[in-house]
Amino acid sequence: MQHRSGGWSAELVAVHDALTQIVREVIAARPASEGIPSFAQRSALSYIERNPGCRATELAEAFGVHRSTVSRQLRTCIEAGWVTAGEGNSRAGYPLTLTDSGRRAHAAAVEQDLVLLDQRMNDWTVDDITDFARALRRFQRPDQHLGGEHA
Repeated sequence: MQHRSGGWSAELVAVHDALTQIVREVIAARPASEGIPSFAQRSALSYIERNPGCRATELAEAFGVHRSTVSRQLRTCIEAGWVTAGEGNSRAGYPLTLTDSGRRAHAAAVEQDLVLLDQRMNDWTVDDITDFARALRRFQRPDQHLGGEHA
């Protein structure tokens, strides 16, 4: 979607700018707070909930980050009591599962996200929201590992 001159279209630049701003707001607006995981922690909890017994290496691969990044997030989730690590070894990793507390924390984070979405979209029509959801599904990569309900 380039102009003949090689420059990017104003529409594509506008999409890029909007997506960049949304990502900043979602990540920056969701630091960990009392009982509610940060955006990164919530992403890990969501993945573990959908893939019980997964290991840190699987999360790192799914998120496209280094294992040390995932390990830091998991450490805080384990310390908060949201995740348990089963028996294993440091090379292969430990099977991870959510605790009941982890399920509640994840649900609270999803609820917080939905409240924010509802506030932003309170003057949208049902058709607007349906069209937006359809466009987002179309935009998503079909091979996205992090997708699914409340990722």
